[in-house]
Amino acid sequence: MTTSELTLPQAPAKERRRRATGAGRQLHAGPVTYVVLTVFALVSLAPLVWTAIAASRTDRRLAETPPPLWFGGNLFKNMEAAWDQAGLGTAMFNSVLVAGTITVSTVLFSTLAGFAFAKLRFRFSGLLLLLTIGTMMIPPQLAVVPLYLWMSDLGWSNQLQTVILPSLVTAFGTFFMRQYLVQALPSELIEAARVDGASSLRIVWHVVFPAARPAMAVLGLLTFVFAWNDFLWPIIALTQQNPTVQVALNSLGTGYVPDQAVIMAGALLGTLPLLIAFLLFGKQIVGGIMQGAIKG
Repeated sequence: MTTSELTLPQAPAKERRRRATGAGRQLHAGPVTYVVLTVFALVSLAPLVWTAIAASRTDRRLAETPPPLWFGGNLFKNMEAAWDQAGLGTAMFNSVLVAGTITVSTVLFSTLAGFAFAKLRFRFSGLLLLLTIGTMMIPPQLAVVPLYLWMSDLGWSNQLQTVILPSLVTAFGTFFMRQYLVQALPSELIEAARVDGASSLRIVWHVVFPAARPAMAVLGLLTFVFAWNDFLWPIIALTQQNPTVQVALNSLGTGYVPDQAVIMAGALLGTLPLLIAFLLFGKQIVGGIMQGAIKG
């Protein structure tokens, strides 16, 4: 028997052993996994569902015991009342402008700063990074008074740039992008681009941004949600004449007897843009995260 005749049967045997150990097989979730995921999904959706149920009822029905557990017929009526009472048309436009500007600026500047801290060598880089991280430990409430005085000196009271300017870049975004680029962006790739004669701007555009795209998508989603839901600083800096959504919704709770159904309808209207944004871009964001995980 020749050597070739001896080695021919080895390949099927190795393949059988590989299949027996499960290597290369696609993993499938069991019934317990589906049960756990279903429970978590129901718990996560419960507040949103209850908001929609309360928004479709009357204030008198919400005060009764037991509370309603299914939808009523007053949803659009309450939404219309909340839209008119709170002036949500102007508020929606302002929130889209504020949240969109903050998101684009934060993602851009945080990526550039994170790239500098991750891959560039300059004096006091470690100290500057430490100071940047240190600002995350300062409670935002401590900055309200000096920030308000600063904006008043600039003459920006009750203007949207008062809300936009302090959030153009964040320490969290810079640290987040720095940690991602340390692993996701090989230094050899940057050096190869420099050898080819690429300028710093071209390296950032053609090398850094493509490598950082998954993290930029995550940071953009987190920043947009935070900017949209921000309440503390906008309620101080803005008024009901030029509000964001959260400031406008605050007016629904005023009065001797606030209408809880209208308040819930307003809260539902304020949440819908976030749900629409996630439905439109969630697939791309998750795909970018998975692409980055596979490449890593």
